[in-house]
Amino acid sequence: MSGGAGAERANANAAAADGTALPRLSRATLQGELAARYDRMKAYPVKVLQIGEGNFLRGFADWMIDRCNRQGLFEGGVAVCQPRPSGAAKLAELREQQGLYYQWIRGLQDGRPVDELDLVSAFALTVDPYAEWERFLSLGEEPALEVVISNTTEAGLVYQTSEWEPERPILSYPGKLTALLHRRFETFGGDPAKGLLLLPCELVEHNGDKLREIVLRHAEDWGLPEAFKSWIGEHNRFLNNLVDRIVTGYPAEEAGGVFSAQGVEDRLLNAAEPYHLWAIEGEAALDARLPLARAGLNVLWTDDLKPYQLRKVRILNGAHTLMASVGLLNGLETVGEAVGHPVYGELIRDAIMNEIVPSVPLPEDEMRRYAGEVLERFANPHVRHKLADIALNSLSKFKVRLLPTLEAYAERTGELPPRIVEAFASLLRLYRARETENGGFAGSRLDGGPIALRDDAAALTELAGLWARLDRGELTLEGLVADILGRAGWWGRDLDEIEGLRAALAGALTKMEASAS
Repeated sequence: MSGGAGAERANANAAAADGTALPRLSRATLQGELAARYDRMKAYPVKVLQIGEGNFLRGFADWMIDRCNRQGLFEGGVAVCQPRPSGAAKLAELREQQGLYYQWIRGLQDGRPVDELDLVSAFALTVDPYAEWERFLSLGEEPALEVVISNTTEAGLVYQTSEWEPERPILSYPGKLTALLHRRFETFGGDPAKGLLLLPCELVEHNGDKLREIVLRHAEDWGLPEAFKSWIGEHNRFLNNLVDRIVTGYPAEEAGGVFSAQGVEDRLLNAAEPYHLWAIEGEAALDARLPLARAGLNVLWTDDLKPYQLRKVRILNGAHTLMASVGLLNGLETVGEAVGHPVYGELIRDAIMNEIVPSVPLPEDEMRRYAGEVLERFANPHVRHKLADIALNSLSKFKVRLLPTLEAYAERTGELPPRIVEAFASLLRLYRARETENGGFAGSRLDGGPIALRDDAAALTELAGLWARLDRGELTLEGLVADILGRAGWWGRDLDEIEGLRAALAGALTKMEASAS
């Protein structure tokens, strides 16, 4: 279902705005083609196992699979499991709504407003692996199973020592997956045709390689047969991939209007921006097994994922880190406020187009087009992306996202990029750290207001000590900058070797200190 029903939702009956007078979304509330589509999906075999019940995969992969099914290209259902015991509540909500939810897509695309509400009916099964371990393992016996998709956060894609106890649930995602693959191997006698496509969507570089490595380590630890390990390595495709979409989840302030317009209450209502990209390192022929590109979605099968990772990290993530330090220091709260600001918005655009884009070692025309898409996404009024969330671990983020641009710009032009230098100085000033009563750390905006700092505790302790020495007169601003730049353990090299950087940062910090309240 799709509709430009923004006005209808905005004027919905206020009496029903909280959804309490409406039935809960379920199969019983569907009529016509929506009911027929749901019934067709329930008759499909399970082709996808999804580890992750959260907003992102529902607004990304499941939305895509539903699009494929509508076009008759995939004809497969999704079995969804939560990766952690804490996800049981969300799984229970999915069960209560029989896997149904509305996906709300809003924002700008190619300069045009988008407002679409789609009913997603992709979930064939919900399985709690902690309460239904045998049922979870039996998913490996599904003959039509083709794909495993996961989003367990970066912390979920790690090796955790665990015992081989086939009757008991395994806590880690890779451990669960190893057990399920072993069940599949045994069920089908190691049939090469029963190998799977595995798409870990965790934001970890080489995520497919990482998952395969952990699975094989579990197989080795548990003494599983060599034939099983060979089947894993030769007939299962662990694909590195990159996902990109802002999914903001449940739109609490506007949900009542949606409920009234649709005549049902949907506690799983999910909001996202129009932009989506799934870049997968694999041959285009794999689209026959998961026909996302054939469905007209922005899915790219590629033999080299690095350009897509590089442009995202340098341009989108780099701009986020730049605006977080500049914006928070100057009292701004969201991405939208930052890019819409008459002064800082221009700083952000100038940094992206004139400092970051020319320093990315990829075709500049393509990078400018991508940068234009990024700026359009930043301007989406329906996405309240908090700068404080982006600022998490800003020291390591600056190293990965902006420092390479600073170095490349300096090498290319013989000068320092002024906007990125300003962002670096803003970061150092924002990290004018002091310990708080609860054992955390707070920085300081230029207006004197405190801001919580969430970063490496050891680094924040050292920064607090340096700023305290400055306040006691034991250290000059230039000396403070020299000390910070010289910490090769933080930056990967001695940044004080970059000509002019110490003076530029000290000068910018001097002006900031003079203007502070």
